[in-house]
Amino acid sequence: MHKSAQILPLCQRALASKTFGINISPRLSSLISRYRSTATATVEDNVTTAQTEVKKKAEIKPKETKSFAMNLFRGRVMSDEVFPYPEVLTNEQKEMLQALIDPTAKFFEEQNDALKNDALEKVEDHVMEGLKALGAFGLQVPEELGGVGLSNTQYARLVEIVGSHDLGVGITLGAHQSIGFKGILLFGTPEQKAQYLPKLASGENMAAYCLTEPASGSDAASAKCRAELSPDGKHFILNGSKLWISNGGLAEIFTVFAQTPVKDEKTGETKDKLSAFIVERSFGGVSNGPPEKKMGIKASNTAEVYFEDCPIPVENVLGEVGGGFKVAMNVLNNGRFGMAAALSGTMNYCIQKAIEHASQRTQFKKKLSDFGSIQEKIARMVMVQYVTESMAYMLSANMDQGATEFQIEAAISKVYASEAAWFCADEAVQILGGMGYMRDCGLERVVRDLRIFRIFEGTNEILRLLVALTGMNHAGEHLRQLQKALENPLANVGTLFGAAGTRAKRMAGMSTGLSLTQYVHKDLTTSADQTAKAIENFGFTVEDLLTKYKKNIINEQFILNRVSDSAIDIYAMVCVLSRASRSLSNGLESAKHESTICQVFCDEASQKIEKNLKLTHSAGSLKNYKQLAQISSDVMENNGTIQEHPLGF
Repeated sequence: MHKSAQILPLCQRALASKTFGINISPRLSSLISRYRSTATATVEDNVTTAQTEVKKKAEIKPKETKSFAMNLFRGRVMSDEVFPYPEVLTNEQKEMLQALIDPTAKFFEEQNDALKNDALEKVEDHVMEGLKALGAFGLQVPEELGGVGLSNTQYARLVEIVGSHDLGVGITLGAHQSIGFKGILLFGTPEQKAQYLPKLASGENMAAYCLTEPASGSDAASAKCRAELSPDGKHFILNGSKLWISNGGLAEIFTVFAQTPVKDEKTGETKDKLSAFIVERSFGGVSNGPPEKKMGIKASNTAEVYFEDCPIPVENVLGEVGGGFKVAMNVLNNGRFGMAAALSGTMNYCIQKAIEHASQRTQFKKKLSDFGSIQEKIARMVMVQYVTESMAYMLSANMDQGATEFQIEAAISKVYASEAAWFCADEAVQILGGMGYMRDCGLERVVRDLRIFRIFEGTNEILRLLVALTGMNHAGEHLRQLQKALENPLANVGTLFGAAGTRAKRMAGMSTGLSLTQYVHKDLTTSADQTAKAIENFGFTVEDLLTKYKKNIINEQFILNRVSDSAIDIYAMVCVLSRASRSLSNGLESAKHESTICQVFCDEASQKIEKNLKLTHSAGSLKNYKQLAQISSDVMENNGTIQEHPLGF
């Protein structure tokens, strides 16, 4: 029997199933029955005929995107941005970058004292001046506006060097340009750029990004800071305060987000919407509190900033009035790739410390590096650093290639990098033992500095939800369009038949034919197959969850966290697969080593993904989630733990 005839009964069941949230229409049932009777005559010909008959009717086409991560939620592979591993630097850019790498590394090794900065709780003045001389305050500002004019990939490489030496300095520089004046780069008018960027690029003026408020952290849209238009219409009058602002006590130029009344032209109704402004300290009404006392990144100035009747010229609106949320999110998305690059440098520092100690320290007449427990620690540190580095430069390259939808990839890179770096630092301290705990070693400072990275620029909890919900919303739109197609099956038979076939194969436990082997080196075929299987299962799970919970999925955070972790692991697998394949194909000396890392990581990640996807729907897991929620609710209501003390008093 022709294979298409075998699959058709499954197609009918698949399209009739509750997966699409709608019962199969009689017309479509009749259509599929007709196809079954003639399946041996080639289904494709019949589909083409049916499509021709209704060619005047509009086809329903799902929204398309080149984002790999977005398509992942539909169980699809969009290879454009991930295979082969992107190479975006021209020879001229490579030469320029190399000319900057050595002086930057030398400066940090010879001029910057990270421990002293940490003790002083400020970057030393001569270090700041040296950074200005290097052009470090305007790395991505165009040359015609006084900057160095680096691409995202070039910037990432220099940030990596900074991250390997001093995260306090890194935050000072990053808060200035990665987010501080990034809004001017992305949304500024030519006049705004010409007015502000030259002095910001030279370091004459420092910048800060003012979004967080005492009562508004992750929920940026709930900001209370307000800007009202003056009676003469020439200024916005800004009032309010911003909390925990990096460079808050140093900055002359602030990107500030405040609520403004905006009139809807259609309804005439006025509502508060977030707007973005370029604010100069010299405008008046701008002040700041003392530097905050922090666990880490002490060299970075952090302060509360106050605005009292601060007049902002209307020309200083960034973007458009009411468009502040878009500005805020785009700035953060555009800055997150730099965090992954910086932290890959920090991880390298931790690995180097661990290697030096393990190769020299002798216990029980053996080098520490000969013990399996230490070998596993070092290997896993190396593995997650490789993943982080692969993600960072995959993302920066995609951005340099003109990608516009990379919010999921950016969030994934931030979450993975911040947690992997914490793991590396913790393991390095453990390997060094008491030595690692001492201040002079340097790791103690790194551990304190790293803790903030899971919190700022979007907490990892919020970013996990962003990853899951953004991806599931994209997949949900596709499913809704399929449901609409069911209302007019003759006009959309190609779309429906393809979807039904895919679904039927999944129901039957068959592979949908998804493969990555054509993109990777032959030595990594097994890893490619593991990744393809993970993508298939992930898409299937997302579809089932959307069908079961529909819009209420937003309230199922226990489940969303498992979905997000699976997406993170799959993206990580693809990044290392692509990079290791390139190394093997190019015959790099490190290719075998990279291949081994890739194989181990993909094997273990595939097991984690399988487990997490099962946890999204197993009865036992769902019961546990409810009980965990109950435990939390109980202690919150009691304002503390409930159990009786073991001693009874």
